[in-house]
Amino acid sequence: MKKQFIIVGALACSFVSTNLFAQKQKENVETLKEVVVTATKFNLKKENTGKVIHKITQEMLLQNSGKTVIEILNNLAGIDVKGVNTNPSEPRSINIRGGRARQVLVLIDGVPVTDQSAINQEFDLRLLAVNQIESIEVLKGASSTLYGSGAATAVISITLKKASLDKVSGSFETSLGTNNTANSPNGSLSDRNQNLNVNGTLGKINFLGSFSLTGVNGISSAKSITNTAFETDAFYSKNALVKLGYKVNEKLTLETFLNYDEFDYDFDAGAFADSKVNTGSQEQFRVGFKPTYTYNKGQLYLLASANVVERDLSQFNSFACVLQDYEFVGRSVNVDLVNRYEFTEQLQLITGLNYQIHSNNTITPFGKIEKGLANFNTVDPYASLVYISDFGVSVNVGGRLNMHNVYGNHFVYDANLAYALLNINDTALKLFSSFSTAFIAPSLYQLYDGFSGNIDLNPESNKTFEAGFDLNFKDWLQLETVYFNRKETDAIIYDASTFKYGNGSSDANGFEVSAKVVPTSFLAINASFTYTDRDVTEDFNDYIPENKLVAGLDITPFENAFFNFTYRNVGERTIFDRYGSFGIAGQDVVLENYQVLDFMTNYKVLGDTVTFFAAVTNLLNEDYDDVFGYATRGRNYKLGVRLQF
Repeated sequence: MKKQFIIVGALACSFVSTNLFAQKQKENVETLKEVVVTATKFNLKKENTGKVIHKITQEMLLQNSGKTVIEILNNLAGIDVKGVNTNPSEPRSINIRGGRARQVLVLIDGVPVTDQSAINQEFDLRLLAVNQIESIEVLKGASSTLYGSGAATAVISITLKKASLDKVSGSFETSLGTNNTANSPNGSLSDRNQNLNVNGTLGKINFLGSFSLTGVNGISSAKSITNTAFETDAFYSKNALVKLGYKVNEKLTLETFLNYDEFDYDFDAGAFADSKVNTGSQEQFRVGFKPTYTYNKGQLYLLASANVVERDLSQFNSFACVLQDYEFVGRSVNVDLVNRYEFTEQLQLITGLNYQIHSNNTITPFGKIEKGLANFNTVDPYASLVYISDFGVSVNVGGRLNMHNVYGNHFVYDANLAYALLNINDTALKLFSSFSTAFIAPSLYQLYDGFSGNIDLNPESNKTFEAGFDLNFKDWLQLETVYFNRKETDAIIYDASTFKYGNGSSDANGFEVSAKVVPTSFLAINASFTYTDRDVTEDFNDYIPENKLVAGLDITPFENAFFNFTYRNVGERTIFDRYGSFGIAGQDVVLENYQVLDFMTNYKVLGDTVTFFAAVTNLLNEDYDDVFGYATRGRNYKLGVRLQF
């Protein structure tokens, strides 16, 4: 209680905010004039969209040096990441506004990325290195009109770094840290990271090459409730990115990319259960090509890409007393032809045609999913109309027809409205509202697995309504409040009574309140509060809290120094114990709320040439359950340096 009193007292003056990163008063990153891309696939001022969009800029990413993509996203309003505080070898699930991870679509440079080898086809963000990312946009609400299947609760659009205009430039970053639980602080430097980035422009050619290495060890994935010491479970990753671009002339540009990501890890036998032999690996290979043509009143581009994800497991079967091997391979091809035409400065039409083909090839000791059988393709024409008036009203309406070769046609649509009620001097007030529909096709595993697959599954569909306001007062106060309501039908669940996948239901509503206050030029107070009320089938064990508060204090005492304290209070989470794994079969297990205080700082010398950074996570060394039965990280330290050349 004393710790809680100290934390709450220190942050009591905080309003609620989505932006938990350092910014000087004059920078005002989250103003209504901010340019976003996810709302229309082209540059659009945030004030002209009726959707909720959070943008994480390059400066924000640099201020959070040493953190992973998942840790940064976990501090945004409405987002809760299951397993964010567990050992890196454990998978994470991103839940937004009470939805499930499979309802979040991830884009990398505009390309939808999924893991067709996985049960829920969700993309594993552990495959990405923060040092290769330029910015991140999170578009809340259903967005299937522009982005197709999977964009049911949000789109996370990740833009990778591009070449600089200099002939040659680059950066090198390295860091060392600890990886301990609250009860076993050994202090060893078992968290190691390195990244090298070289890029530039030579005439009409631009290039970028980036390579990252990460190694984390030190703790067990499973939690020990006895005095037995579990072995440590390691996580090692490699990330490589190559980009090439060619400017043919003022109207035509060509871009291509090649991305390879891999990680190897140890994992345990389940909740509270250690294993010394279970190992796994995952690798992703992406390649793509994008020609862009700019003409008098618009722009046309073709984005073509191919993606392969391969996962391998070696797991001990305690019933057969043998070590068994599993192999999962998912392949995807995506082709998106997009055109924007401006009738006038106020009216533009975005049209597109999207083609996708996916396949799954799975080999396990219990059976196979053949690539020749487990595949599907879609052809989606779509259109979106944007109108921006002279009197403060902006309207965006659109529709998409998904033509799926397995379950037939599915039409989705959306409409959003923004009204600049006030825009005088440095004060702006925007009202906004949106209504959108979305769908998610069943995964290839859910359709074709020989044991639990169900070819008669319906696609998930939902309807989302949201409304709120966005206030910016003289760069001193930024305040955003939004109410959301999502009605979902045919939610895909695993029915333990039939051992098959089936359709259920899941609804959610709630609100997000966020604000930022800048009382002085060297101090910013920001925080966010999310309330989520869910009505779901018992099988949805997503660990989603009803209440979540995140508050931050940013201090810039002088130009080259920055300090940040971030406090998270996560409410109770309930999981349904169908088999009595954690208690009594058929009853709920309630995980108590927890609170964490983090600290980070950085200091620049020689301009931006050298940056020293440091962080302390879980400063008060709280011992709590993030995922029941698995170890949670306690107080840990990280030190690093970044060189720009």
